[in-house]
Amino acid sequence: MPFVRRPEPPNSPSIRSRELARAAGVSADTLRHYERRGLLAPAGRLSNGYRVWGPDALARVLLIQRALSVGFTLDELARILRARARGAPPCREVRALAEEKLREIDGRLRDLREFRKSLAATLEDWDARLAGSVEGEPARLLEALSNTPNRRGRSPIAALRFLHPPGPRKEKS
Repeated sequence: MPFVRRPEPPNSPSIRSRELARAAGVSADTLRHYERRGLLAPAGRLSNGYRVWGPDALARVLLIQRALSVGFTLDELARILRARARGAPPCREVRALAEEKLREIDGRLRDLREFRKSLAATLEDWDARLAGSVEGEPARLLEALSNTPNRRGRSPIAALRFLHPPGPRKEKS
């Protein structure tokens, strides 16, 4: 994309990238990234080439940061903010996305509880192996991590899917 120098609008309050970044608690690189993704309106330029942002930039960056902190992705935010800019209130989509995120968290919590049970059962199995082993002889604890069920009928490996789920990895935004 060619470099386009836009003049700062006359008599409008503006803030330089460093000041905006500091006020929002992000880096200047983050601001440029948000600008490239369409999350932030393009910055103006001073005669010396410094980027300057309009008076609403801080509120927008803080909104983005809050949305990211509750699980929205940059792609989702870009779509939502574009809809807003077109005058289409995306409130129902925002609500639906948040509900989906809650369901994902609930699923992860279930997986984590199952993983905890499996790990506790593995430790119990290893304690029994260690108690029955001769001091100085290997108890082969890692070899016990097989698909063979332990005493409680659980496979210690099955719950490890929580740590490394199969399938393609999702894009991190």
